Amino acid sequence: MTAVPVDGIGPRRHRQTGTSPIVYTLVTRDIQVSVEPRFVVEESTPEKGRYFWAYTVEIANFGAQAVQLRSRYWHITDGLGRVEEVSGAGVVGEEPILAPGESFEYTSGCPLQTPSGIMQGAYHMESEDGEFFSVEIPAFSLDLPDTPRVLN
Repeated sequence: MTAVPVDGIGPRRHRQTGTSPIVYTLVTRDIQVSVEPRFVVEESTPEKGRYFWAYTVEIANFGAQAVQLRSRYWHITDGLGRVEEVSGAGVVGEEPILAPGESFEYTSGCPLQTPSGIMQGAYHMESEDGEFFSVEIPAFSLDLPDTPRVLN
């Protein structure tokens, strides 16, 4: 995976024909994080309490200097309120460097024992001048398809 130029903030392309994915977006210090979750039927066995979601993340650098993603932190809550925290170096085995105007995209997954949940977290970044800072990952819902969404 390599960083690719960003054409600007705008509508995301739908990954599957006929779907209207929900994309969650948050900007921290000129770093935009967008997340598009989707339920993966083929990896799920609801009768055995296994529900699996994939999520695609795009990290875009709209700042004036290069940044490097050093580590990640996830706070995952299932439908019963059980929490799992996950942290580690980089994402998908990489610590990408994003020059101004570049973005990085990856896809990962999350299994749950309940048919719904929520994820949120942070990326820990380093600027080209050596400053470390956190970039928030927006909270996003893990819901079965066609589940009514309630805004609080």
